Amino acid sequence: MFCFVRLCFGTLVRLLRSRHSLLLENLTLRQQLVVLKRRHPRPKLDLSDKLFWLLVRRSWSGWKQALLVVTPETVVRWHLAGFRWYWRMISKTRKPIGRRQIPREVRDLIFQMMAENPSWGAPRIHGELLMLGLDIG
Repeated sequence: MFCFVRLCFGTLVRLLRSRHSLLLENLTLRQQLVVLKRRHPRPKLDLSDKLFWLLVRRSWSGWKQALLVVTPETVVRWHLAGFRWYWRMISKTRKPIGRRQIPREVRDLIFQMMAENPSWGAPRIHGELLMLGLDIG
């Protein structure tokens, strides 16, 4: 009797769920079957399996209920590891930091302009350098 009530309740719940949610649950369960059918004593998850679960985690709110192969904390850990890897790769690029160095001759010219024209400010000196063809920040 209890099994029949549970079956009726489960059927009712599934009928009220959205088609999108059912399709995602079906997809996730099929992906786990593929992992479990591999001929290893303990199923190994490939990079594609991990990426699949990361995408499912971002796009479906009920992903934890369909997860059988690993724990939900493992999927979250993969996600955080992906963020760490991304920022590690971003920080490895060697871009020059800050402004470009101004050549010594240009600095000497700026100081000479300041000494000869004390009423000129930075915008005026910058304008004069632009007229000479020197574009500095």
